[in-house]
Amino acid sequence: MFGFRKKKSEESTAPSPETTPEAPPETAADGQPARGGGWFQRLRQGLAKTGQALGGDLKSLFRRKIDDELFEELEERLLLADVGLDATQRIMDRITREVKRRELDNADALMDALETAMVEILEPVSRPLEIPQAERPFSILVVGINGAGKTTTIGKLAHRFQAEGRSVLLAAGDTFRAAAVEQLQTWGERNDVPVIAQGTGADSASVVYDGLQAAQARKTDILIADTAGRLHTQTNLMDEVRKVKRVMGRLDENAPDEVLLVVDGGTGQNALNQARQFHEALGLTGIVVTKLDGTAKGGVLFALAEQLGVPVRFIGVGEKAEDLQRFDARAFVRALLGKD
Repeated sequence: MFGFRKKKSEESTAPSPETTPEAPPETAADGQPARGGGWFQRLRQGLAKTGQALGGDLKSLFRRKIDDELFEELEERLLLADVGLDATQRIMDRITREVKRRELDNADALMDALETAMVEILEPVSRPLEIPQAERPFSILVVGINGAGKTTTIGKLAHRFQAEGRSVLLAAGDTFRAAAVEQLQTWGERNDVPVIAQGTGADSASVVYDGLQAAQARKTDILIADTAGRLHTQTNLMDEVRKVKRVMGRLDENAPDEVLLVVDGGTGQNALNQARQFHEALGLTGIVVTKLDGTAKGGVLFALAEQLGVPVRFIGVGEKAEDLQRFDARAFVRALLGKD
């Protein structure tokens, strides 16, 4: 009873490289990010495409007779949203168990059970980035492939930390792409955040080393180091970012304090493949999922949580600084399901 078939979700192609520096966000008179409505409302709007892939009005689906056909359709919707096979199986198993125990007999109960099952998967990775006040500098090494929004995310994080009253220094370790250095310097100039940089083609590890030295000398609260975008399959470039991490450790045995991977939510299961390879190479301590507003594949967060268990620190649903926020499992699921 209530058996359902397994289907493979489609794997999307990698994104195109970043080429155009994005301007920093607008700020209000008090220096805080300009607001465009509450975060939860923006999150619901940003997840609208994924919500549509999930099926739009699930209550209409759940008002049908509870049988194998309903469960197969729900399973298909989860896979279309790139929730992934394992996470989908876990969600379906929980719901079918509750149906068999006759605990679910109406649309509201089914919707609540779906929400609970989804939150259970995401809650273990819903852990905010904690930065100790006493530890200076707290160093964040940011990695990811070209096009994921890595450099833009660094600018937004710098803006956020500065608004919290912390001093920030940036290291332009992406020396391969000239636009990346210029983009980071633009963020720095407009937000009065110093940037340590060298010329295009300079040794990335040397730039990051200089950045950490400068942060230590200036007693800066937070150092954020950019690195060159690389595909997770490029062994030589992965070796280079391992070198950056080792060099940071020579100055501070705890550095980097955070190895933060930025992935584009629109790449679906490719984001999971990237995260797995970067985790094996560097030992990730956090993930940022960007561009969720432009994709129907936002369900990949469930696959990331189920497969890797690496904390999801932030998610992004737009271009402004306030569109990058700390990840909250329950808020994410309720927004995805169209709940208040």
